[in-house]
Amino acid sequence: CGMSRLAEALAWVRHPMFVLGIKEMLPVSPGIAAWGVTTGVALANSGMSMFEVSAMTLMVFAGSSQLAAMPLIVAGAPLWVIWLTALCVNLRFAVFSAHVRPFFMKFGLPKRITYAYLLTDLSYVIFIKRYKTVPTTDHGIAEMDRYWSALVFINWFTWMLFSFLGIALASVIPLSWGLSFAGILALMGISCSLVTTRLRAFAAVLSGTAAVAAFALPLKLNILVGVAAAVAISLLIDRSRSSHE
Repeated sequence: CGMSRLAEALAWVRHPMFVLGIKEMLPVSPGIAAWGVTTGVALANSGMSMFEVSAMTLMVFAGSSQLAAMPLIVAGAPLWVIWLTALCVNLRFAVFSAHVRPFFMKFGLPKRITYAYLLTDLSYVIFIKRYKTVPTTDHGIAEMDRYWSALVFINWFTWMLFSFLGIALASVIPLSWGLSFAGILALMGISCSLVTTRLRAFAAVLSGTAAVAAFALPLKLNILVGVAAAVAISLLIDRSRSSHE
């Protein structure tokens, strides 16, 4: 039984789509690593215990949410404020989840829950760049599953490895290095590569403009404003096009 499971695992990781997923995620891994180190250093210097920092890293798996919630936790803010802040910062994942939901509906609930936990900005944008529509055959769905599992595995492993490295080396790595900027650049590079139509370009410019204009809002609500503005105007334009066709 153990040997058969090992053989299945080896066949899985040797599959061409799994290998392709690894190859396409590796170029952005340095950005993920830099972001992870920065988050680990910040958490280790927050005043929380090592157990709390480690548990947060493993369970939350969201750097922006961790960095937003951390000062509130240290300051003893009410739990509802901490939850609301994390929700606002990560609300974009509701949009991501709604987009990829049709791709994974044929999978069982445990796998869907696992993939929901592993969903990140980078894995999402790389995935939808390759898969514009849901595969129509079981073979195509199986290949898609292997491709996605490779993306999220490399993403998760890189993040955890370098987050804990940042926690371990917090006393010798200053936050002034600004390593998180490398992660932002990596995300921007992939996002820009997805702007392949005029509507997407317009939505990206509108979203960025709205987020900057609303920067003064508390709890990082400017992110929500930017997403809402882009989604709303894109839907209006899409409906307008459909009515004229």
